[in-house]
Amino acid sequence: MASQITECLVASLNPDPNARLAAELKLSELFAFPETGSTLSQLILTQNADISLRQSASIVLRKYIREQWSPYFDSFKGGAPSVEIKAQIRQNVFQGLSDRDRKIRSQCANTLTSIAKSDWPDEYPDLLSSLINLLSSGSPDSVHGAMQVFTDFIKSDLTEDQILPVLRQLLPVLLTILGSKDTYSTLTRARTVSVFRQCITALFMVKDQHPQATKEAASTILPVWLEAFQVLLNVDPKLDVTNTNNWDGLAIRIQVFKTLDKILVTFPRTMEPYLEGFLTASLVHLQALQATFTQYYLSSSEAAPGSSEDEPIELPQLICPILDFASAVTRGGKTKGWFNIDNIGAFVAAIFNFVQMTNEDEETWAHNANAFLQQEDDAASYSVRVAGFDFLGSLVDRNLKQTTRVFQLVVRQVIQSSHQQREAGKQDWWRPLEAALAAVGSQAVAVLEYIEDEEDSGQQKPIDIEYLLSDIIPSILHLLQHPFLQGRGFVFASQYAKLLPTTLAGQYLDTALQVIEAAEAGIPVKISAVKAVHNFFQGDAEFSLAILAPRVTKGLGPFLYITSEDTLSLVLETLSVVLEVEKAKWLTVEMADSLVLALLEVWYKNNKDPIFHSMLTDIFTNLAASHALGVHETVVRQALPPLTSAIASAKENEPWIPESAIEFITSFIEGSPGTGLGEGFFALVAPSLFKCLGEAEDRDVLQSGISCLTAIILKDSNQLISWNDGNGRSGLDYTLTLIAKTLESPDEFGGLVIGDLIIHLLRTVGGSILPVLPQLLQAMIDRMTSAKTATFLQSLVIPFAFLINNQRDTVLSLLEGMTVAGRSGLDILVQTWCENGETFHGFWQTRISILGLIQLFVSEHPNLQHLIVKGDIIVNDTNKNVIMTRSRTRKTPTEFTSIPFPVKALKLILRDLQSRGESATTSPQGGPTTDNIESDDGVSIHAQALSGTDVVFYLLPFHFSMGNRTKIGLKKKNSTKASWRTSLRSCLT
Repeated sequence: MASQITECLVASLNPDPNARLAAELKLSELFAFPETGSTLSQLILTQNADISLRQSASIVLRKYIREQWSPYFDSFKGGAPSVEIKAQIRQNVFQGLSDRDRKIRSQCANTLTSIAKSDWPDEYPDLLSSLINLLSSGSPDSVHGAMQVFTDFIKSDLTEDQILPVLRQLLPVLLTILGSKDTYSTLTRARTVSVFRQCITALFMVKDQHPQATKEAASTILPVWLEAFQVLLNVDPKLDVTNTNNWDGLAIRIQVFKTLDKILVTFPRTMEPYLEGFLTASLVHLQALQATFTQYYLSSSEAAPGSSEDEPIELPQLICPILDFASAVTRGGKTKGWFNIDNIGAFVAAIFNFVQMTNEDEETWAHNANAFLQQEDDAASYSVRVAGFDFLGSLVDRNLKQTTRVFQLVVRQVIQSSHQQREAGKQDWWRPLEAALAAVGSQAVAVLEYIEDEEDSGQQKPIDIEYLLSDIIPSILHLLQHPFLQGRGFVFASQYAKLLPTTLAGQYLDTALQVIEAAEAGIPVKISAVKAVHNFFQGDAEFSLAILAPRVTKGLGPFLYITSEDTLSLVLETLSVVLEVEKAKWLTVEMADSLVLALLEVWYKNNKDPIFHSMLTDIFTNLAASHALGVHETVVRQALPPLTSAIASAKENEPWIPESAIEFITSFIEGSPGTGLGEGFFALVAPSLFKCLGEAEDRDVLQSGISCLTAIILKDSNQLISWNDGNGRSGLDYTLTLIAKTLESPDEFGGLVIGDLIIHLLRTVGGSILPVLPQLLQAMIDRMTSAKTATFLQSLVIPFAFLINNQRDTVLSLLEGMTVAGRSGLDILVQTWCENGETFHGFWQTRISILGLIQLFVSEHPNLQHLIVKGDIIVNDTNKNVIMTRSRTRKTPTEFTSIPFPVKALKLILRDLQSRGESATTSPQGGPTTDNIESDDGVSIHAQALSGTDVVFYLLPFHFSMGNRTKIGLKKKNSTKASWRTSLRSCLT
């Protein structure tokens, strides 16, 4: 067996791909034999074997572990080895942690980590103690191997009860290794800090379960490590990056700053005495490493020294944690004395240096528009530039005055220095200026507010942005040989557009449009120009944007066909903002026609992306709502046929296509004029829409379809009523069928909007559905008994509230005639209403609910007077001042009082009045007004709007106590607020 495995391993290294494939297949067959795993593990330890063969055996053993070891692994194929063979393999792999070859140690560490995930602690209980003993052995090779296992082990495998005992044994050993500079390699010592950081995370996780032990551990362990970190950081960082073949020394500093950030978040009080020292160390590191950063990342293509092992070490890996830590301290509000003008100035100057574009940035961004945009996005992949901007934001939030004044000083220095470098013929003179503009631009919102506040108080401006806009930026907008600086000028000007004179703002925007229209302009400057246009149109410009809007729209059109991802997102956002100018009344029919075609093309390519879906919906809404003559008709004529076709032909496993298409159609409906949808609109939409909704099971498709039908009913219900499918079924029939399907479905999320549809049906076509109204109400009552989500229950209750507010006695009579499982419909409705009324949301919905309750309250209906409903929660020793989780509620169910319906209704009404205060609809004379209450979608429903005082006096004659009604003798004209409040309080006691 050993010889067969060896032959296969040798063959797997053959350059011939056919020979390799045959060897790999043979090895897979050998996995079925129990001794294969132990043979591989022994071969790894064979010192006289070729190192490539040993490494190959290690790789194959990991594959064997994943496929044959345990059902724990997803790729397990069955036939696990015996307990004895597993023990032998574990022993051999553990022994490999001390091998003389570094790569063998690393591979064995990876294999042992996989085994530990499956076997520890049940089948491998002595692993932890064995690893700690290995760390204590004093052997550099053994410690190196064990540390790599611990790096993953602490992170994922320790339970709450194991963490504290392990830390007591492990941390002193780790600290000894960290301090043994002459015994262990720098990277091994760096791993001790990484493991320590994971220990801190683990310690914090058990803080609630073991508060005293955690507090004791933090107070005794952390100070020792923090003092050790101080010693390490006090060593000049230049020693780790000069006159050396590798940058291994940076690894410890990287892990230290990451760990400091972690301790600051988890145990901030322990960090407080050390914060000023570590802030000083952070600043010293940034200043000391600036020359090295410039040498390897800005000024030349010379490759930076790497690591002595496989893990890469780059200077940005250190700079980012330093900036993150300093930013976190700044946000924390401590060390007030340290943040003086000198230290803030030093930090800002350092940040301005480090946020310069690197050679790699320039090469990548010049050819990748999406990567160029991402570097300024808050959600961008992290980098020194992003970390620097974030730190500046923290400094601005903490001390806006000093930081802004520092901006002024540092920007002036950068301008002067850049000018001197340019005069001296240096190629990279533009980098510091671009970085300075980007840095100040990243804080534009805060700086603009501060400038405005200072001007309002008669103070001198803290920073002269106008000087930059008038004297510096115009000269760089035409530097074609430096597109990144040119583009930065456009963006900076747009970020501070509020400070631009009207004439100069128009010139900036016109120049940006010239770049967008120019065929020869490169990616960076074109994207920057689009971003600038977006900012100009989004801001509060004092000049008329409508003049330039057609030109901008025409210029952006071609971008819709050639951009993707972030760049396309920017183009769509810009187009959406432009279309909002003067409600797009400047649009022409030809422009709208070409835009719709381009937007549909974008949708075809990106119909699965919810972000693009949302943007396109907004744009279609703006297009359809345009006040320009003929534009709405053009949009509908051009877009409706392909959208309805997409709805009809969509596959069952692609629900996002009909969902988005239906939402686009809804946007056309919402943007349509008040005169209606236009002839033939619903006739074109209805067949595909009803077919889709009749077959759909996807909740999002159903919600979109229901919302679309609701919008149609609101805009032009006559089209729905008059349409039929040619077989005698009308649009109303299909709509009622959809309602029935939704009510019957166990999935409640699809029915969250069904209440609005029912209400507007009742309101606009009530006469047409009278024959089926009892059945509809019965179906809603039936569904109330099984509904679970509060929002769905609201959808079922609010239509009844609307009907009761308009036809109370008729509805009550219908409800009394309904029976579900021995309960009357009235009982089901009132119980559901009282239990969920406090959770109703939406202004119109809560208002109509309260008005409906008032109608029930004053009806004096005998069945309502004696109806007992759920009252308030009963507070006892079990739930007092306790968060009732699901598990606690299961063990000790929550109990409620039982009270008469009139008392509960009165409480709900008064609680609503208390939360809202006096109604804004009270007339100048203090009496009630009869107004239209506008729903959330803009529809008004006639109802009496009452102030708090009016409602109280309206209800005061009705006093109920456990079902017995007595009248209170109060007359409104002779009563004071104090008197009715006293009487009302007695009603509730």
